[in-house]
Amino acid sequence: MKRVVALVGLLSLALLFSCGRSQAIKSESNKSNPSERESSVKEERTKSTMSTIEFPDHPRLLLNAREIELIKERIAKHDWARAYWKQVQERADTVLEQSVVLPPRGGNWWHWYACPEHGGRLRTGKRIGDWEWEHTCSVGGEVFRGDTSAPKTDYDGCTLQGEHDGWSKVVLDLGLAYAISGRKDYANKAREILLAYADRYSTYPLHTIYGEDKIGGGRIGAQTLDESVWLIPVCQGADLVWDTLTEEDRKHLAEGLLLPAVTEVILPHKLGIHNIQCWKNSAVGLVGFLLGDRKLVQNAIENPERGFRQQMAKGVLPDGLWWEGAWGYHFYTMMSLWSLTEAARNCGIDLYEPAFKRMYDGPIRFAMPNLLLPAFNDSGTASVKGSASHYELAFRRFRDPEYCAVLETSNRITDKAFLYGEMSLPSTGARQRESVNYPESGYAILQRGQGEGATWLCLKYGPHGGGHGHPDKLSFVLCSKGEILGVDPGTAAYGLPIQNGWYKTSIAHNTLVVDGNSQAPAQGKCLAFGTESGVDYAQAEAGAIYDGVKFHRTVALVEEDLLVFLDQVESATEHTYDLAYHQSGAWAGTVSDQPFILEEKPGYAYLQDAVVRRVSEPAFLKVETRGKLSVNIGFLPEQPTEVITATGVGAHLNDRVPVAIFRRRASNTCFVWTVAIGRDEPSVRLLRTEDLEGNAVPGHVAAAVVVKREQGSLLVVANPSKDYLIVTLPDGTRQRMDQSVFVRALQ
Repeated sequence: MKRVVALVGLLSLALLFSCGRSQAIKSESNKSNPSERESSVKEERTKSTMSTIEFPDHPRLLLNAREIELIKERIAKHDWARAYWKQVQERADTVLEQSVVLPPRGGNWWHWYACPEHGGRLRTGKRIGDWEWEHTCSVGGEVFRGDTSAPKTDYDGCTLQGEHDGWSKVVLDLGLAYAISGRKDYANKAREILLAYADRYSTYPLHTIYGEDKIGGGRIGAQTLDESVWLIPVCQGADLVWDTLTEEDRKHLAEGLLLPAVTEVILPHKLGIHNIQCWKNSAVGLVGFLLGDRKLVQNAIENPERGFRQQMAKGVLPDGLWWEGAWGYHFYTMMSLWSLTEAARNCGIDLYEPAFKRMYDGPIRFAMPNLLLPAFNDSGTASVKGSASHYELAFRRFRDPEYCAVLETSNRITDKAFLYGEMSLPSTGARQRESVNYPESGYAILQRGQGEGATWLCLKYGPHGGGHGHPDKLSFVLCSKGEILGVDPGTAAYGLPIQNGWYKTSIAHNTLVVDGNSQAPAQGKCLAFGTESGVDYAQAEAGAIYDGVKFHRTVALVEEDLLVFLDQVESATEHTYDLAYHQSGAWAGTVSDQPFILEEKPGYAYLQDAVVRRVSEPAFLKVETRGKLSVNIGFLPEQPTEVITATGVGAHLNDRVPVAIFRRRASNTCFVWTVAIGRDEPSVRLLRTEDLEGNAVPGHVAAAVVVKREQGSLLVVANPSKDYLIVTLPDGTRQRMDQSVFVRALQ
């Protein structure tokens, strides 16, 4: 079979690895005996699921007979459906004349498939031997050959995983082609592939990402995740051709492949509330629905520790975000769930519950004006537009017109539009954007303006995110004029040293670093959020990120092109405080000619081109973005400060991102700084704050600034303790307050 190169790229997200998580169930009523009540509820749910389950005629996983007729109707009426049908046919036709030659062994972990020098992904090049290829760095062009002596250099094994996944997708394409056209040659080829795997499956050694023969690994892939991702389309394709298989074929397929995969490989590896477990549940459930095995279906849906219902109850936060706090994993989890929900629906079980709907609602609510989502935690920048296919199914099942705003961005030549899309979609109006706070997920979003060029900032203060969390409390991502300006680095291939050496360090994010050490995992809290005098603001505390150190950040979106930050740090002992800000683009002009040697600490070692200047007066740094937008970073020193400019790492080592580091040696301090977008340097000055007895209040307790706007000046005060304060205004008048954030327009 020809390698499906595009598929390998798509699966880069699919081969992720981390530890599981379990959570305790909390009952709000009958607290005298919650475990008894929980057991009763679980028992009733299980009884309900098992009593409503049906095993109708095949097909009953991806589609039923009615849905197949609707697909034929779409093909007859719509160009987009015909275009996708043509793609399915072409893929199916391509494999008809090919010999079914399966890889000689299972695949390797995709996170090993990266250049050890640059951190960029490798690309499979020309074939140079029997199941051997050249592998080229996507950044520097270096060519590597696979070496099976260690998993991290077994690049051929990574390509073999793509080969296996290609065959599973082909089984699904052949099944669809048969179901729609009725041509038996498609079904016969699918049968050939299925039985070939049934013959070979048990001969593939069990192996983990480290090459170990132990639970947690797979036979087809290097972990149970890979096994599940591979098995789902195999089940869907087999279901579509099931009526063409003999009883002997079905028995061999069940006993040689399907049951060993779930009972010997997937089920023994137990995770808690986790994206990987969601994939495992879907694979187990689909085998159960395919074979009519009620116990497997029950395990996938009702398992009290890790079944579908528990994933929804504990994994989906009230705001709609998946608990791991990374948008890539949010969509990845959504990708895992729908195959189970559709199979269950076709067999009489409705899993389209409110928590599942919230997973579709969340990305739309949290998205930037251009429908991108920030690269928080172990995720790159995610695209709601790029996931439009999922909203085809969501709109079909939930009928929420808000989803059509996403579908309008798509040409609809996608799998789920083809399988489930409505014939016509209602039109939607322009979406009104306003600032909003999501306390359960821990994101405060400030936004102002219209269309895709509006300004949007997301302040991150919530849960750490488990194994996929980053040490970046009170970091943020900033987007304006259609560009991401204040950037989060995202993630790298997990098998590379740079993942922990840079991407999972605090200095790589827009936040505070103490003594050069990364923050401890913590959960912060929003102290204030609101709008006053045309200014949107948020204030949050970081939580226990460092022993004995308190960090509060106040952000004010003063105008669409101007943000003011007041960062207050408090400790009983002296520390070196580094406040980092990463701005996309390139430094404009010379910021200093004095080189600076940075510490050899995690994160800092990846910074380059560092220079420093010591300032005691307001200073401005300028960056020009790729879109030729000028951004001014202003700094108002409350006390002498080292302003360090350097470049950090973006998508890979050669992708250099300007970073400004404001450094002070102190116990208590306040960093006051601004970001001005496409405008001149703003006029901002510090004001004196006093207590009621006339004593000066230091900046780490309360900080006040006056900002000049096009129409009058503005007072912004950060006062996290909410003590009574008096601020002397520029005209000599005195303003009294006790709010955590105080904003007032001045004449």
